Amino acid sequence: MQNGAAVVFLRYERSARNPLESYARLRSERDRALGKERAPQHARQELERRLLHVRAVTEELCAPLSPEDAALQSMPLASPAKWHLAHTSWFFETFVLRALPRFRAFSPDYAYLFNSYYEGVGPHLRRDARGLLSRPPLSEVLEYRASVTAQLVELLQSGHGDWDVLAPRIELGVHHEEQHQELILTDIKHLLAQSPLHPAYRPPAAPRPVRELPPLRFVPHAGGLVTIGRAGDGLVYDNERPEHRCFLEPYALAERLVSNAEYLEFIRDDGYRRPELWLSDGYDWLQKQAISQPLYWQDGASENRAAFTLSGLMPLSPSEPVCHVSYYEADAYARWAGARLPSEAEWEHAARDQPIRGNLLESGELHPRQAEPDEQQLFGDTWEWTRSAYAAYPGYVPPEGPLGEYNAKFMCNQQVLRGGSCVTPAAHIRVSYRNYFAPDARWQFTGIRLARDL
Repeated sequence: MQNGAAVVFLRYERSARNPLESYARLRSERDRALGKERAPQHARQELERRLLHVRAVTEELCAPLSPEDAALQSMPLASPAKWHLAHTSWFFETFVLRALPRFRAFSPDYAYLFNSYYEGVGPHLRRDARGLLSRPPLSEVLEYRASVTAQLVELLQSGHGDWDVLAPRIELGVHHEEQHQELILTDIKHLLAQSPLHPAYRPPAAPRPVRELPPLRFVPHAGGLVTIGRAGDGLVYDNERPEHRCFLEPYALAERLVSNAEYLEFIRDDGYRRPELWLSDGYDWLQKQAISQPLYWQDGASENRAAFTLSGLMPLSPSEPVCHVSYYEADAYARWAGARLPSEAEWEHAARDQPIRGNLLESGELHPRQAEPDEQQLFGDTWEWTRSAYAAYPGYVPPEGPLGEYNAKFMCNQQVLRGGSCVTPAAHIRVSYRNYFAPDARWQFTGIRLARDL
C-alpha cells in the first residue's frame, strides 16, 4: 500500500453519508442494547498507551539515521524519513486536532509540505519533490512530532471531545503510522542501496543455522463456496469490506515461500530471456530496464552471490525466501515452475484459521528468514503477490470525504499482495489485509508463493 492512509470503520453501513458519525451511532445503540456502561477512561488510557508506543517505535526506527540520511529521496515512489516523520504527525493534526476549539497549527506551511495526496484537504507538494526539502530541518520536524503527540495525550487525558468521533480517528492515525513504519524501512533500504559504499542501517542479527530445505510440498484445499473479507466489529481498512462469498475450485497452495536457491534455478535456465514465460508488459519492462535478477542482488557466480540488506552487503542465503521481485517476475517464475500465483481469495481461505505469527517487525531481523520445520510462512517474511487485480469487493461503496480518497481512487493497475513482511508491525497485519502495488514494484519486501489447480 502506498503512502497515505486508508479509511478505517468499525462497522460497515452502505447508506451512511458520514461514516464516522454512523459508526458512533451504531456503537452507542449496540452498547445500550447490551446494557453496557461506557468506560471511556479505561478506553482512553488504552488508546493513549497504543498511541505512545507507535509514536516511539517510529522515532526508534529513524534513530540510526543521520539528518542527511533522513532528508534524501532515492526515487519518486519512496519518501525521505524526515517526510514520513512529519506526514504521520500532519495526519493526526489534520484529522483529529484541527477540529478542536482553539486549535493552532504548528506551522501553516506544513499543510502543503506534508499532505500526501488528499486533494479534498488542499494542495500539496509533488511527490517527487519531497527529497528537496532541506527546510524544515530534522530537528524542527521532531519538535513538530513532540508537539502533536503532547496535544493528543492532553486530549485523551482530559476527557474532552466526542469520544465516539475522536476514538476511531486516533485509532486510524495509529494504524496509518504503523503503515509508514514499514515504508520508512523499505525507503531507507532503497536509499542506502544507491551508495557504492553499501552502508548498513544497523548491524546484522545473529546468524541462524542454515538448513537445506526439503522439496516444496503443496497443501490441497477443497475450495467451494467460501467467505472472505470482514464483517462486524474490529478495526479494518474499508477495502477489506464487505464480507462476501465467492466460489473456489479445488486448489493447492505451496506450504512455504519460494527460496533463493529455487529462484536461482530459474535464472540458470535463462528464465529472464525466455519470452514465452512472461506477460507482454513484463517482458517489455525487463528489456527496457535491463532486469536480470531480483532487486538488490549483486552480479556474481551463483555460489558466491551477495545481496544488499538493511545490514549492508551480505552473502545470499540459498534457503531464505527470494525477495524484492516484481509481480512480473513472480508470475514468470510460477509459469516456469509449472504452477501459478494464488488468487487473493485462495490465500485468505487457506490462511483464515491460521495464527498470525511469523517473522514480522518485532522479531528485529528486518530480513526474510528460512522457513522453520512445519512453518507455512503465511505471515511475515515477504508480502506475497497474488494474481488478483486490486478492485472493489462486491457491495463496496467508497466513503465520502477526504479520508475516503486513499483506496477507491487507486483501484486500477495494481496487484493485491497478502501476508505482511519482515518489516510489517504485528499489530497491523490480519488475514483480510489487502496490500497493493503496481506490477513492476520491487522495493517492498515482496516474494512468491505458488499455487496449483487440482
